[in-house]
Amino acid sequence: MHTLRRRAVLVAPASDDRKARKALASAADEVVLDLEDAVTPANKASARAAAAELVAEFGATRAVSIRVNGFDSDWAVDDLQACAAMGSALSSAILPKAESADQLREADRLLGNTAARLQILVETPIGIRDIGSICTATDRLDAVIIGYADLGATLGRGPGAPQSVWHAIQDSVLVAARAAGVSVIDGPHLTIADDDGFRAAKTWVRDLGFDGTWVIHPAQIDTATAIFTPDDAAIVDARAVLKALDDAAQAGAGAAKLDGRMLDEALAVSARRILAKAGEL
Repeated sequence: MHTLRRRAVLVAPASDDRKARKALASAADEVVLDLEDAVTPANKASARAAAAELVAEFGATRAVSIRVNGFDSDWAVDDLQACAAMGSALSSAILPKAESADQLREADRLLGNTAARLQILVETPIGIRDIGSICTATDRLDAVIIGYADLGATLGRGPGAPQSVWHAIQDSVLVAARAAGVSVIDGPHLTIADDDGFRAAKTWVRDLGFDGTWVIHPAQIDTATAIFTPDDAAIVDARAVLKALDDAAQAGAGAAKLDGRMLDEALAVSARRILAKAGEL
């Protein structure tokens, strides 16, 4: 079974049936039905019920996840208990504003015995500061997403700030997540266009090592998917690296070579990551 790729993850409000169904019919690797920012307080319960119906309808054929409300709200417990009741049709629950290992352990407990995984948004200074302990809180954790809007507002960074101001935070989240064996997904670009700014920002995080990105408009799906999918040359080389290492091991050789390169486990790790991103592992 292939690991779920999250190259392009499309977010849609669970309270808007038209937008949610359009998202679910898209080519996104995963669709996130939002119960948090996109839903008014008066509509939280009806959106939760609508999300459950959509998961039941679509979850058997595509990856559908739910962004629940955070533990700083009145709805988190009910949201997570509803997720637990959805069974294997739900891919994961996504906890926003994650700030502590205790929050993740509580989310894990509320999800109970369901197969649903857990993802988190880190979008507060506390969450960034404590990202190491957060990433190791539970084995249910699949992915970490950086939420730039809330984080930028708290830090005093405007939406027009250059990409470079986020480098230190992106790197710290990446290192903590990789140390815990967790995927790293970029948060949505704060525009809906598939333009040069979007492409530059996503190429930047791809080169840092991120696995994919959230998008908030279907127009960005194809570009995001292309950016986070290895090209043919990288896939061919990754296959060759693993074959050469396997051949050397079968022959009892102490070292493997390929095209003048000495191969080691570090290159094998890189090769396996490339093939996983290509959907071959």
